[in-house]
Amino acid sequence: MRTFIRHRPSPAMVVACLALLVALTGTSVAAVSALAPNSVGTAQIRASAVTGAKIRANAVTAAKIKNRNVTGAKIARNAVTGSLVLNGSLTRDDFASASLPAGPAGPAGPAGPAGPAGPAGTIGPITVRQASAVVPGGVAENGAYDTVTVGVNCNANEKAISAGTGWSDDAADRELWTQRITPVITNNAVTGYRGTGGNDSGNTSTFTLYVLCYTG
Repeated sequence: MRTFIRHRPSPAMVVACLALLVALTGTSVAAVSALAPNSVGTAQIRASAVTGAKIRANAVTAAKIKNRNVTGAKIARNAVTGSLVLNGSLTRDDFASASLPAGPAGPAGPAGPAGPAGPAGTIGPITVRQASAVVPGGVAENGAYDTVTVGVNCNANEKAISAGTGWSDDAADRELWTQRITPVITNNAVTGYRGTGGNDSGNTSTFTLYVLCYTG
């Protein structure tokens, strides 16, 4: 009968066996790590499995990202800075409404064309204001007229629109006449009138100046 002697492997033998096992399986690990180009699709990636720490710097280019596929929720806060944005590539449409501060006011533009004339306005109530003076008659009808000038001004809040004159003596044979009526202008507005009357009738007569004043 044969006798079998049972031997316990030495530590060196255990280490050698482990080394042989690693050497034999290394090819399989390398085969799994080396993926064929374009062989990994969306179905092969677990949801939320890819993080920034798993991607080599500059490995993901624009060509690798589907258009309009990256949303705000996919970008970490403060991850996109000015140095990462191409100069001149952002437009107003890329910013939220009212997020951009208003710029300084620009220079005033040229005056536009004059608009059409508006409808004629109405004037306020008209008040007749007057002043009178007695004009001597001198020698009747000798051609030497006695003259007197009177003036009428409207109130401070009024403007003058027109004027006229009259005499207290209306006999047909009297030599009475209005020599002139001139406007009184204040700050480019007619505010009253002056009138001059002449008398060559041989009798005294009262000369009156009437001015129409309105509020406007």
